[in-house]
Amino acid sequence: MRARLFQLVSVLLTYPDDELFQAGPGLREAAAGVEPPEVRAKVVTFLDWFLTVTPMQAQRHYVETFDLRRRSGLYLTYYLHGDTRKRGMALLMLKQRYRAHGLRLADGELPDLLPIVLEFAAVAGPGDGEAPLRQHRQGIELLRAAIEESGSPYRMLVEAIVDVLPQLGDRDREAIEALAFDGPPDLETVGLGPDLIEVSR
Repeated sequence: MRARLFQLVSVLLTYPDDELFQAGPGLREAAAGVEPPEVRAKVVTFLDWFLTVTPMQAQRHYVETFDLRRRSGLYLTYYLHGDTRKRGMALLMLKQRYRAHGLRLADGELPDLLPIVLEFAAVAGPGDGEAPLRQHRQGIELLRAAIEESGSPYRMLVEAIVDVLPQLGDRDREAIEALAFDGPPDLETVGLGPDLIEVSR
């Protein structure tokens, strides 16, 4: 049942173009099948907002929430690794995992974009499919906190995802608090090797 949620939220976290708005009835229908009820309520609350604003209002809000604020970007590896070589390695590992399951990225797409991670979880299933969500749980939690602080309706979608993931342990909470305080690592002066640069192509 989590696959339905992951697939729907993957779609709703993409840029709200005309096609997404035209899919309103289908989005409502998909949301009605989300379980458990408390998670479904959060997705429905988001849709209640999304389908009542104008496309221009939604697009402006999306850009302000995810594109103009690094604290609430949708690229999960940034939260843990910043712009460092470790991030390049994490991206490469994600891309290799996707390839092993037949998921190909469009040109220019990075594999840590949350909608892509959610799509992979929906398609590949609970084991390997959901592994990237578990591995990047700290980034998801920091994203959730940043969006909650801004008051964006998108917080409902991220909270819905968090609600169906395994509960955090004490060490996880401590690590998240440390990341929230220190921020991601600074940009390293040494560039990525050719094999890692290929990830973004």
